[in-house]
Amino acid sequence: MSAALRLGVNIDHVATVRNARGVGYPDPVRAALVAVAAGADGITAHLREDRRHITDGDIARLMAELTVPLNLEMAATEEMLAIALAHRPHAACIVPEKREERTTEGGLDAAGMHDQLAPMVAALKAADIRVSLFVEPAARQIEAALELGVPVIELHTGAYAELAGAARTTELHRLADAAALAAKNGIEVHAGHGLTLGNVAPIAAIPQVRELNIGHALIADAIFAGLGEAVRAMRAAMDAAR
Repeated sequence: MSAALRLGVNIDHVATVRNARGVGYPDPVRAALVAVAAGADGITAHLREDRRHITDGDIARLMAELTVPLNLEMAATEEMLAIALAHRPHAACIVPEKREERTTEGGLDAAGMHDQLAPMVAALKAADIRVSLFVEPAARQIEAALELGVPVIELHTGAYAELAGAARTTELHRLADAAALAAKNGIEVHAGHGLTLGNVAPIAAIPQVRELNIGHALIADAIFAGLGEAVRAMRAAMDAAR
């Protein structure tokens, strides 16, 4: 029997809706608490350089109010490193970030950024923050993660989510192979980006994947069903696939 699969709920886009009007609602921290009550195992929030959704104040409140782990997504910058070290979340996932992108586009080039990432990984680990790298399902990136000594990688499922037919099947095989390679080398495997109720099952069925981080689809479904019901439905789909 496969190990239990955790669900991390990304609350970024609750903050996107709030910030669209410059008002105090909807509250992403309230959304996090609703998600946890509905079965989320953790909360993910990406504090971007331009603060387009999550803010510094949100991170402070999440740290104060959550009873489950907070996974802070962050760019590989000195500013974000300092914020992570100040708050000491359970985990920090280092992701690529460009100002002009709508959302994270592709995985981090851990292999090409080794020298930049090494001191950041060391500093986060020294603060007892569990470090992960958001990477493409490629052997080169997993080998780089192994060299950097990170305990976790999160596989980018965006290409899988956008493809169809044989191309999606090929990408699914790439993800499964990458998950197996990472797990064989002692790295815990997470996955996320673009996952929905309609496409999550094949990813959830990969036995080495231990956690899925899902945000946009859950917030979209919440418009029609409510956030608690959206989380429960995703949890049920993941469990059924497992």
